[in-house]
Amino acid sequence: MYRLVRPLLFRLDPERAHGAGMLAVRLGSAAPGVVRAMYGGPSARLAQTLWELPFRSPLGLAAGFDKNAEGLGLWPGLGLGFAEVGSVTACASEGNPKPRAFRLNEDRALINRMGLNNEGAEAVARRLRRTDWPAEFVVAVNIAKTHDPGILGDAGVEDFHTSVRHLLPHADLLVLNVSCPNTAEGKTFEDPEALDALLTTVMAERAGQASHVPVLVKLSPPGPDGLDAEAVNESVAVCLGHGVAGFVATNTTSDRDNLTTPASRLDAIGRGGLSGAPLAARADQMIRHLYTTTGGSVPLIGVGGIDSAEAAYRRIRLGASLVETYTGLVYEGPGLVRRIHRGLVKCLDRDGLDSIADAVGLDA
Repeated sequence: MYRLVRPLLFRLDPERAHGAGMLAVRLGSAAPGVVRAMYGGPSARLAQTLWELPFRSPLGLAAGFDKNAEGLGLWPGLGLGFAEVGSVTACASEGNPKPRAFRLNEDRALINRMGLNNEGAEAVARRLRRTDWPAEFVVAVNIAKTHDPGILGDAGVEDFHTSVRHLLPHADLLVLNVSCPNTAEGKTFEDPEALDALLTTVMAERAGQASHVPVLVKLSPPGPDGLDAEAVNESVAVCLGHGVAGFVATNTTSDRDNLTTPASRLDAIGRGGLSGAPLAARADQMIRHLYTTTGGSVPLIGVGGIDSAEAAYRRIRLGASLVETYTGLVYEGPGLVRRIHRGLVKCLDRDGLDSIADAVGLDA
């Protein structure tokens, strides 16, 4: 059905198409039984328990699609095991001027410079407080620094702190988006000194709430010149030293290497984060490195170019316990979830494995 609808959606500006999609999500959330009947659920062989949480599927929704946690009545019905909502910031934001989202159809990719548009931590916390979701579905809340280049240093840490204070009580997992370059100089909290200060504050708030919600950190992809192992390892060491429970890899990238889309169009689009198929190889590399660096001691979530069962399974064999999709849904539609589930089972059969957990890290 999506193949019939997609040409119509693709005639719309990407942000308007996303708005239409979110309207469908809100309507579907009102009838979760109907959605569940249409899409079914994953095989029990795809279930895992991570962080003492039940994941009925390794496939989840990546941050950026459901910024304000409006679709939690729908995502479980599609068969997803979890959703990462957000990014949410301490202050509500309208984001950057439009246009700010672009499709690269030749590359099955997106570019966005949305600017972290969201309703703000208090509003999203209220929505989460009054929303019920199935016990077997996991909600991760992704938080980032408010999109204001004037919020730097200690003020940036306090901005994160405000979001953590509001959202931690309503999350199954908390993801710190430290790799979002939303300051005037493009710096992120991946700098070890800044990361240490941030995690000191976040973990103190977590302890003060007597919370056991696992805290994860979302990292940048390798650059066009390859992975800077020393820098990644330094960030990982800081995180593990503070008790971070896992990593999400990776965020979008700002470079435009090895794309099919004409350079003239890329120049016309301008800056923004690239996501989708072109990011897959770098995300693969990052997951493998993180798995070997940590010795598989913490679960990893792989994101970037997950648009097929083969891509998902490859990322899992490289070390990801879970994977997320966003751009893949834009190009393939909601039926992608079922196709990935069925394809993963076929991969397990081919490799003689009983469960998806048995595949994690086999190729790391």
